[in-house]
Amino acid sequence: MKDFFIQNKPVAAICHGPQLLINAEVVNGKNMTSVNSISKDLINAGAHWVDREVVVDNGLVTSRTPKDLPAFNTKMVEEFKEGKHSGQSV
Repeated sequence: MKDFFIQNKPVAAICHGPQLLINAEVVNGKNMTSVNSISKDLINAGAHWVDREVVVDNGLVTSRTPKDLPAFNTKMVEEFKEGKHSGQSV
């Protein structure tokens, strides 16, 4: 997972998916959202957590729950089409 950030590749995570990003130690300083039950975990790992249906931060796309899939999918495809993001960092 960390290699995607090192290589500036887009990454997408929804619901509890951002927990993997916490363990990869790549959330510090990132604007993110997730299911509410892990919001404190993201904040404690250094992320800037917000309660929105989709959040994009330099190729990192996050959403809260499956009800947000339409917005999540749209942004995910958009970021993947753009390819590598030079602002993506560990």
